[in-house]
Amino acid sequence: MIEKKLPPSSRREQNKAERRAAIVEIASRCFREIGYGGTTMSAIAQEMGGSKGTLWSYFSTKEELLAAVIDSATAAFHSFLATALDPEKDIRAVLTSFCETMFERISRPEAIGLQRLVISQAERFPEIGRLFYERAPAFNQAALTQFFSRHMEKGNIRPDDPSDASRMLLDMCTAGYHDRVLYGLEPQNKAIEQREAARVVKQFLRCYASEKV
Repeated sequence: MIEKKLPPSSRREQNKAERRAAIVEIASRCFREIGYGGTTMSAIAQEMGGSKGTLWSYFSTKEELLAAVIDSATAAFHSFLATALDPEKDIRAVLTSFCETMFERISRPEAIGLQRLVISQAERFPEIGRLFYERAPAFNQAALTQFFSRHMEKGNIRPDDPSDASRMLLDMCTAGYHDRVLYGLEPQNKAIEQREAARVVKQFLRCYASEKV
């Protein structure tokens, strides 16, 4: 079997993508271990084995690099939302899948590390809180708000402000079990996540479900 070789331009693009991903991984680890303030572009360049000029060709500022770290951490969940929040599917099944996936994603060790970083550094470096909020909570709320708006139009949940409904669901997912994991009181547990998801959906629909559901 003859192995196909990529054209030079495609190979260069692939190498650039791999290099960029490696930089983001190094930065993510540095931010978690040293903190945002303690991490420098020079230190990241040194660890990646290149010059600061090479690093700056990918990211011009540390804030831009942090945004890439957050985007990398949230990309998979954003892709999930794009297909999972289908207003044509049964709302109970969709919300159960959403809550189970959200519990699992936000309680992973790397996600917990990122959340702790944001909490600990946001007062000193407000850009951290802004970047994280825009790319995680606000993004999730916008997707859920659109989803609930469609179901309110269809009569599956009672008419109300869909943004209030989305905030309520997200608040229920980020309290209780997740707080205990975030503050190091217990490890991540899939069985608990599934039970918590079922509880959240049951309580949410008790407040919002119409007689059709």
